[in-house]
Amino acid sequence: MSIYVIGDLHLSFQTGKPMDIFGQVWKDHESILKENWQKTVKKEDTVFIVGDLSWAMYLDEADKDFEYLSGLNGRKILLKGNHDYWWETVTKLNMYMQDKGYTGIEFMHNSSFTVEGINFCGTKGYDYAEADDKIINREMQRFRLSYESIKDKSLYTYALFHYPPEKEILYMMKEYGIEKCIFGHLHGLKQGSYEREGCLLVSADYVSFKPVLIK
Repeated sequence: MSIYVIGDLHLSFQTGKPMDIFGQVWKDHESILKENWQKTVKKEDTVFIVGDLSWAMYLDEADKDFEYLSGLNGRKILLKGNHDYWWETVTKLNMYMQDKGYTGIEFMHNSSFTVEGINFCGTKGYDYAEADDKIINREMQRFRLSYESIKDKSLYTYALFHYPPEKEILYMMKEYGIEKCIFGHLHGLKQGSYEREGCLLVSADYVSFKPVLIK
């Protein structure tokens, strides 16, 4: 099995918010993404999606987006992004997936996953320019809970975020011995232009709408 990562799919099958208003690179991006995904990801593979799946405000408004996601190959594990207002408790989300018959979709929230001998933990994170102490402390606590949920901490561990990690989160990564993190959120950058040691940017437009292989 292989492991892939990608972020910021920004689906809007029910909300009428086409992404090409942000540039021609987004024109018909759902079709491009699906074609690349199905050619790249096999049914037995795992894909971590680091936030901003859908523009929907409520879970019912994301129904067609989840239908699309369910139809893509592989096991899909989602992290919350800053635009994922539809996000409910994990219990409610799992029940919704079950009721709708959507398969292969799971959620990371105060939790972790071990896939092919590699640990994955994380949280949404925050925009340091906008976040107050309450938000920063909340995200630090969620990252701590996620990391502490790992059963075998001797395994190599990736940290997953939606926002680029800021200093408090970076300190925690160092404390936990995590050397590499994966995140999205940033848009409009030329592929390969983002360079930051230990950090991998996987926003959909940055990676040409193709999941990135990490193992």
